Amino acid sequence: MRARRVFTKLKICLALLLVLLIVLIILFHYNANRVLKSIAEANMRSITTVAVNDAIYSTLADKVRYDDLVTVTYGEEGEIVSIASNSFQINRIARDAAYVSQQNLQSMSSDGVLVPLGAFFGIEAWAGFGPKVRMKIIPISNVECRFVSSFESAGINQTKHSISLEIVADISIIMPSGTSNFASLTEVLIAESILVGKVPDTYLQADLFGEGYSLAPP
Repeated sequence: MRARRVFTKLKICLALLLVLLIVLIILFHYNANRVLKSIAEANMRSITTVAVNDAIYSTLADKVRYDDLVTVTYGEEGEIVSIASNSFQINRIARDAAYVSQQNLQSMSSDGVLVPLGAFFGIEAWAGFGPKVRMKIIPISNVECRFVSSFESAGINQTKHSISLEIVADISIIMPSGTSNFASLTEVLIAESILVGKVPDTYLQADLFGEGYSLAPP
């Protein structure tokens, strides 16, 4: 009987140790995934910023003037009658910026990201230590480019019209430790001009450039 009780206690202890081991493995896996996803996302944010900025620089290599994007029509008394956007030029720039951004993202992320070995232990304090290991990732991106404009008073009967290119990149990262999603917004001033004359309220309140251009994953 005593031997049976000892054996029963031993089985209970082994079962408790097994449960504890499983819990520790789960916690280790959860913490390691969390740290790895955080590092991979930080790396991809940096890559996305560089990719988008390079795309904007490449697309706007030839300086774009205000008159290339917008036509302002004045009336006989010098008042502003209409402000019209150059749809062809705007769509071309937005399309090219979206396409080049997409290509840059694919090219720059094809080699994966470098993760310090300490990050695999799931302890944030160790995340920056140890040799760096290259971790493969599969980035899926959706890039949307659109022009936005703003009007600001610049003096008596004068209005400053600023035109910016806004690029939003929605990124999904698929990696062994899980999937991470984030969005990156980059806005660059393209052109601006001082308009002399009262700007009609319909233009101050409306979206001059429409919906924008979206490029889904290939």
